[in-house]
Amino acid sequence: MKTKREEWENTVTEEEGVKRQKMLEQSSPQLAFDNPLLPLASYDDDDEDDTEDRRGGNSDRAISNSGRVGQNGHAYDEEDSDDDEDQGAIGGLGQRNRMVEVRRDCPYLDTVNRQVLDFDFEKFCSVSLSNLNVYACLVCGKYYQGRGRKSHAYTHSLEAGHHVYINLRTEKVYCLPDGYEVIDPSLDDIRYVLNPRFTREQVEQLDKNRQWSRALDGSDYLPGMVGLNNIKETDFVNVTIQSLMRVTPLRNFFLIPENYQDSKSALVHRFGELTRKIWHARNFKGQVSPHEFLQAVMKASKKRFRIGAQSDPVEFMSWLLNTLHGDLKSSKKGRSIIHQCFQGELEVVKEIHSKAIAENKENGDGQNNGNGEDGGTEVNKVVMEETSRMPFLMLGLDLPPPPLFKDIMEKNIIPQVPLFNILTKFDGESVTEVVRPRLARMRYRVTKLPQYLILHMRRFTKNNFFVEKNPTLVNFPVKNLELKDYIPLPAPGENKKLRSKYDLIANIVHDGKPGEGSYRAFVQRKSEELWYEMQDLHVSETLPQMVALSEAYMQIYEQQQ
Repeated sequence: MKTKREEWENTVTEEEGVKRQKMLEQSSPQLAFDNPLLPLASYDDDDEDDTEDRRGGNSDRAISNSGRVGQNGHAYDEEDSDDDEDQGAIGGLGQRNRMVEVRRDCPYLDTVNRQVLDFDFEKFCSVSLSNLNVYACLVCGKYYQGRGRKSHAYTHSLEAGHHVYINLRTEKVYCLPDGYEVIDPSLDDIRYVLNPRFTREQVEQLDKNRQWSRALDGSDYLPGMVGLNNIKETDFVNVTIQSLMRVTPLRNFFLIPENYQDSKSALVHRFGELTRKIWHARNFKGQVSPHEFLQAVMKASKKRFRIGAQSDPVEFMSWLLNTLHGDLKSSKKGRSIIHQCFQGELEVVKEIHSKAIAENKENGDGQNNGNGEDGGTEVNKVVMEETSRMPFLMLGLDLPPPPLFKDIMEKNIIPQVPLFNILTKFDGESVTEVVRPRLARMRYRVTKLPQYLILHMRRFTKNNFFVEKNPTLVNFPVKNLELKDYIPLPAPGENKKLRSKYDLIANIVHDGKPGEGSYRAFVQRKSEELWYEMQDLHVSETLPQMVALSEAYMQIYEQQQ
């Protein structure tokens, strides 16, 4: 005769069995598993982290009952089945394998704290500093490696009582220490923040969207107009990124990861990830940290650009565009999205004078050297002229030197120059003297205009002792810069229209002393044609008139179509 307690335990056991069977039946049609182990899959218990480290990664295959590789990726845990070959040789499941249960109900989902989640930083375990098989605790936001019984995530779940974890690579959510996988649509917003996604239709509508987004802390932000963390003297990176985000074809290319999935460059993928985070409309916070991108920059540039050391945005822009082009270019004529946007062509005429040649001769007589000072003597006539064509991604403009001596009346006057005056450098007639690699006179003429024109005002000059900054203001139009009025342009081909009118979309400014100071950017939001001033995390709307009153250092103009 059974006691009341035994009868109660039997009833509870039967109810749990019925409930479990119902759950499996409900999940079956939706997940469409063909495997007889319906919600179960083999997975490596992660007992030995160093075994994983030696193998250098995890396999994305899963083993079915007979030891074959399963085809339905959703049915299996992709993360920890790295013993497939051993299991296949044995012909059955390995001794260290156990089954992963898939559940739709998890009692710990209410402990998930979205306020502390930040996926902008490097995906390293906070204990072992390994980047293999890393999980984020959705309760405290810290990263831990593995989820087996001896792993750091498992230990953290027991010590801290935090039970919900997401794999940072596969985006699967697990409950520890129980080890079952959680499938719940309420977690989709976390997956979108971890890895933002865009459809081609969404990308096409970006410049028409005027809707603000709201972060978890209640602050409002505009997708694409978010601030970037200045990690430590990295404002030169921030202004470059904010400016490039206004180049529509470049932005659209990097918003779709399939466009560059074949590239093995970490810099390309980090730049794409940063682009998607800046334009994502469902962020948990109203700013983005470019930390992972900066790590990729430091590695790719061999620490030429690094956190904690101020650099020049012109140098960084030039290096970034050339490096991205090199990593992206296809075998067909070496073209890439970088050259499609920014590449133009110059005709360069190089005049080498007899004075330079006479100085190079070891037995040059004194008469030549003496007469060389007079520009009108026969010794200084042109003896060689070379004409060549060269591509460019950026045009450097020379500012007139500021006055050396100022009288009382002009002490407070800042020198100014119209942009058209310094553009005459590229009219094919103005001569620019070059000292290196040898003394020569150069004439430049634009033979092909790019879709996006980058101009660089040479404000800084270096001598043996210090860096000087030219404070001259450049007066430029924000809209309708007509180049053909100031520089001769080649005639367009048949049935083609000469597009020589440009609109400003980004303007980078330097404030302060040379070698110190800071950078900020003025950028245009296309959907409303409004201008915003961006300096690291600070983003504010401004007037177009204010854009033209700053010490412009680098500008991006967009060709009118």
